[in-house]
Amino acid sequence: MTRVALVQVASPGTEPPAARLERVGRMVADAAGADLVMLPELWLPGYFAFDRYAELAEPLDGDTVAAGREWAANLNCFVHLGSIVERTPEGRLHNTAVLIDPRGTVVHTYRKIHVFGYRSREAQLLTPGADVGVATSPLGAMGATTCYDLRFPELWRDLLDAGAEAVAVPAAWPAARRGHWRLFTTARAVEEQVLVAACNAAGTQDGTELAGASRVVDPWGTVLAEGGTGEEIVWCDADPAVVAKTREEFPVLRDRRP
Repeated sequence: MTRVALVQVASPGTEPPAARLERVGRMVADAAGADLVMLPELWLPGYFAFDRYAELAEPLDGDTVAAGREWAANLNCFVHLGSIVERTPEGRLHNTAVLIDPRGTVVHTYRKIHVFGYRSREAQLLTPGADVGVATSPLGAMGATTCYDLRFPELWRDLLDAGAEAVAVPAAWPAARRGHWRLFTTARAVEEQVLVAACNAAGTQDGTELAGASRVVDPWGTVLAEGGTGEEIVWCDADPAVVAKTREEFPVLRDRRP
């Protein structure tokens, strides 16, 4: 079994980012014993802090990733850092998810492809990514999508073709569409016959209530764990072997006609 800890973080606008980084570090430390620790989307600036994206953007060797590398090494586990506002050397900004191994090495990054425009300035401020891939993780070959990407099954099929057995989904999904969050995380797990580890934000940001409900779903659509609406650590024991067993027992993916 693989022990997963989804650290469901709140990002209130009144909390300075430096204080949040320190506080979240303590939450991550409380997840000691996990094989994989995961955080939500843009938890440091807060997803809805659009006016601060440029100010709080950082390179992949910046303070947030450096902290994540230290957390992973100290806990001797994989840390999926959720996502950061990444600033490239060319000055472009991306919503970038980061996976770190127990040595403190960044082993996978994913720049969010479907940036969100509905009542959001993300699409105005951030450049979409273009590539998907996978890396070794305690849940098997793991890829990533971020929040809104859940609504685009063709992206998930690309991840499947890249070899994904598990998909990490950091998110800042609103409470108003909590039902969609549950629907899509379950549907994508069943559709692609993968384990889905989805870590959502909690609390309220800029007047928007976040859904929480961080969850792990297996390839049969069984919800192995789900959080509540507040800030918490959601624990789950998941068997990575369930993916191969499911694909063998019910070989729907073999019947694809691309």
